[in-house]
Amino acid sequence: MPVSARNICRSFGDNQVLFDVDLDLQAGEVHALLGENGAGKSTLVKILAGYLRPTSGEVLCDGSPQDYRSSGDAEADGVVMIHQELALAEQLSVEENIFLGRELRRGPFLDRRAMRERSQAALAELETHVDPRARVKDLSTSDQQMVEIAKAITRDVRVLIMDEPTATLTENEVTVLFALIARLRQRGVAILYISHKLREIEQIADRVTVLRDGHLIDSGPMAGRSKEELARLMVGREITEMYPPLTVLSSDAPVVLEARAFVVPGAVKQASFTLRRGEVLGFGGVVGAGRTALIEAVLGLRAKSAGQVLRSGQPVVLRHLRDAVHQRIAYLTEDRKGKGLVLNMDLRSNVTLLNLRAHCHPLLDRRREEKAFQEAVQRFDIRLRTAALTAAELSGGNQQKLLLAKVMSIDPDIVIINEPTRGIDVGTKHQIYHFIHELTEAGRSVILISSEMGELIGLSHRVAVMCAGVLTGIIEGEQINEHNIMQYASGIKGVGVDEQRHA
Repeated sequence: MPVSARNICRSFGDNQVLFDVDLDLQAGEVHALLGENGAGKSTLVKILAGYLRPTSGEVLCDGSPQDYRSSGDAEADGVVMIHQELALAEQLSVEENIFLGRELRRGPFLDRRAMRERSQAALAELETHVDPRARVKDLSTSDQQMVEIAKAITRDVRVLIMDEPTATLTENEVTVLFALIARLRQRGVAILYISHKLREIEQIADRVTVLRDGHLIDSGPMAGRSKEELARLMVGREITEMYPPLTVLSSDAPVVLEARAFVVPGAVKQASFTLRRGEVLGFGGVVGAGRTALIEAVLGLRAKSAGQVLRSGQPVVLRHLRDAVHQRIAYLTEDRKGKGLVLNMDLRSNVTLLNLRAHCHPLLDRRREEKAFQEAVQRFDIRLRTAALTAAELSGGNQQKLLLAKVMSIDPDIVIINEPTRGIDVGTKHQIYHFIHELTEAGRSVILISSEMGELIGLSHRVAVMCAGVLTGIIEGEQINEHNIMQYASGIKGVGVDEQRHA
């Protein structure tokens, strides 16, 4: 057996996050590791890969106890990890990243030709057209994820740990990745696969282990298990009605936001849409279709964009996010770690940062700020063992709830949510979906950008679909289904740029 964990415990100060966890990885097997955000999954795999050491318990490789003091020690045994958060040097080229720390040499010189050829071979196996000489900073997020995967498979890997590898990949890239996983399994590689997407687990997993609050809940064959059973094991309760019923819209619901003829050079071509009070307007399309570019242009976050914004029928000029805040428009970015939260800042300050003036009279009223933070913790069910944490120390799901609390601090009546459940467990997804429902029940309006087809279908009154920068169509009612969305997203159906200009 390549790698096992026995009675693993791990504490960070007084905060214990793993309790006597066992795990066995078999050669030629895909083993899924499931659990809500904060269940201890990332801590466990970092211990297996040498990034952390257990407080107690042991890691065994081929039956022998190991004391990995670094990821290099684990990689020497063939244990390689692909991180959920990309660990690339953005200023270096793709090939330099793939061989970083283990450069190929010919005598005293770098063998750049050999590194380029091996990089190209790994990228070709992933069916990606990334140039090995390209700078990582110039690549899309999905291409960067493919570079991370290529980096892993160029090593002499016996155990491959994949932490949310498909979070930023297109459907085609996911298909290619699954084909690679099948080939690795045939070569006898043990794969530990973490994902919140239970359909993926059904598709590729041989065995499954479930953690909850740091404890081992269940482990066994995947065969015969349903998504519903896995969800129940993860959250400790039955999850019914994942998507709440749509709020009934009045036939004369007023338009609260209108975007006219928006253009973003190289990204969006003459796109227009409206948003009504109490509505969820979904935005669908493949990665790179222009959804985020369009919405950020409307908010004044994209330089050199052009178009007109009307707020409740009146023209407004949005040049900066603070202008949107003044119009009671909140934006929850898809990049919660890079753009949404200040990771090294405490939780209370993150919650109140967007609306700090409300807590200054004229100096900052710490007591008032603390009260607002405690109310946010209760309202958004932010789960904390202690409040003495920074945002970086929270799980992904709790970070997303913290970001929701931050943007809702301005009391918006239009909420724009970009990829609300990326990297989020099923229980937190359920909470966020019901929160969106509560917004519309209260008469607020929501723009929802999502790459999850189920979210668009289950949450939206209308779905605007984009393809290659063109808003190809807006569908509603019974027309909102996977087939129609894909037809518009692929450009098979829909109006062209000239037709949109006069729509």
